[in-house]
Amino acid sequence: MPAKTKKVCSDVQPIPLNPVPESFLGAIHQGDCIERMQALPDGCVQLVFADPPFNIGYDYDVYDDSLEYDQYLEWTKRWIQEVHRILAPTGTFWLAIGDEYAAELKVISQQLGFHCRSWVVWYYTFGVHCRAKFTRSHAHLFHFVKDSQRFLFNADQIAVPSARQLVYADARANPKGRTPDDTWILRPQDCIESFTPNEDTWYIPRVNGTFKERAGFHGCQMPEQLLGRILRACSSLNDVILDPFSGSATTVAVAKKLGRQFIGFDLSTEYVSLGTDRLNRIAVGQALDGSSEPKVSAPSTDQGKRRDNVTGRRSRTASKTIDMPLFDRLLKVDEQETEGFDDEERLLDAYEATFDGASPDRVIIDPILNQDFQLACDARKIRGIPRDRNRTLLRLRKIGKLQSFTLTEEQIVAPKWSEVDRFAHASEIAWRRVSDLYRVDLEELFCDPRLAEAFDRIASDHAPGRSPLEYRWVALALRQRIRSAQSMPDQSIPEPTLASLDEEWRNAPWRKWIDLDLESLPTTNTLYAIAENEDTTIDEPPQFVGVTTNLRHRLASHGLKERWEALTGTASEHWSVQWIALPADASFLWFHRRRALQSSPPWNVLDDTVAPSSLAR
Repeated sequence: MPAKTKKVCSDVQPIPLNPVPESFLGAIHQGDCIERMQALPDGCVQLVFADPPFNIGYDYDVYDDSLEYDQYLEWTKRWIQEVHRILAPTGTFWLAIGDEYAAELKVISQQLGFHCRSWVVWYYTFGVHCRAKFTRSHAHLFHFVKDSQRFLFNADQIAVPSARQLVYADARANPKGRTPDDTWILRPQDCIESFTPNEDTWYIPRVNGTFKERAGFHGCQMPEQLLGRILRACSSLNDVILDPFSGSATTVAVAKKLGRQFIGFDLSTEYVSLGTDRLNRIAVGQALDGSSEPKVSAPSTDQGKRRDNVTGRRSRTASKTIDMPLFDRLLKVDEQETEGFDDEERLLDAYEATFDGASPDRVIIDPILNQDFQLACDARKIRGIPRDRNRTLLRLRKIGKLQSFTLTEEQIVAPKWSEVDRFAHASEIAWRRVSDLYRVDLEELFCDPRLAEAFDRIASDHAPGRSPLEYRWVALALRQRIRSAQSMPDQSIPEPTLASLDEEWRNAPWRKWIDLDLESLPTTNTLYAIAENEDTTIDEPPQFVGVTTNLRHRLASHGLKERWEALTGTASEHWSVQWIALPADASFLWFHRRRALQSSPPWNVLDDTVAPSSLAR
């Protein structure tokens, strides 16, 4: 029989590690992670967490995420080999990876000497939309150890409430809880039959664009609570934590908050700078962002609401008890309270039961919140289809019926423009094309789930890798920017400046897309246009006019070389780009976009209502 594994717990004397040079500790360092790790001594790190590029064509700042299959695996083998070398004898290696290479990377890690303790599936609903396969809604987290007989695992540090505690209130339950399962799920009500209350799973939200913890400069940000659980389980105070792909700096930020020493590496100078700024804004001992256990922190319906004596409606109060499964709370209706109410009153009650501090706009455009809202409407026997209920909710807001509801800062925070600049064009193109086809304004579009899903698909075609909520939030932000630009008088910008920029735009040369060197493009405020042509002159309007704070990132996100032929039916060598630099003042961006749209490009939103329909002409 195989020997039993001996776990190294937190009360066991750790094996001394080789010291890490002081110059490495407490910072994120720019450079290739393999070269950087080669400068570290053997056995000097207790925990490595790696969330490497998935090799799926993601738009990073400087890294090429489109390597050949064998090339990617060879590179992977080299950096994992360095991870194995620098890990302590009792060290732990966590690897986050997507479907495409999960099996290969697991095999490579084991071939290099690692032992797999757990293959964790982190599940989240409303994941990345895929056109020709099921929507991606999970990631793989491999828990490797260097020595299968001796390793650190602080079970008490990561315990979650057990079924005895949550469901049965059993006095015999261990007050510390139990070790989590290896499936980590975002929302139990989305898997009602499969994930019952007596299954303790991890409810850790994916970091979306509107989350308060969003760092704002990296599209693949891990939640702090996910890293917190890993660091607590597999390291102790003052242990050295290393992240070879620092990215949004979440690993090192969590390490600092939890009192660990840390090292981060990243190829991008920009990510290193922004990650360092993030580190400088936090302190040791600071609480992690996000809820460590939403299932416990969520208030129950009965204990979490009280009727307001003034308004007659109910207000939310904090509660630490869980006396009803989440789905039951969602659908619980007090028939005595709603008896005799008309549909509007029932709809207000449904909104109150599900809005969770979010505005009506957020409830409508957030697929998760809107699904909860529609379920609550069904339970209250409210007539109409989802589109009609959403419209009614907006109408009630406009006439002041929602003023008594308190919104929370976390739910109403909007995405930073610096973060969404890379994919804002996708939201605009999707908005224009859906409004062209169905003659609807933006509110009508998002009120109808079918049109909203069509919007999501088009946006994903033009800038893949974002969630539906992110695409939709950006469309709302675009509408506000368009309105501001429309109301901006010409006199607000000096006439000589206007004349000079207009002249420069008229004479801007057209450059063949196929010949562009993206690395040479400007990374400052830019006005640009994309058009189909075979010569250097343009006789017809450009296909799209855009403004951006980083043309290099924006054109890379457009992805014409990879996707343009499929999207337009025209090969990329027939497309050209022109651009001019704009002053640093942000107002210039949208003002000059307005002036450049006089040619009516077919993929731009020309005003904040309904785009002219090509079908109606």
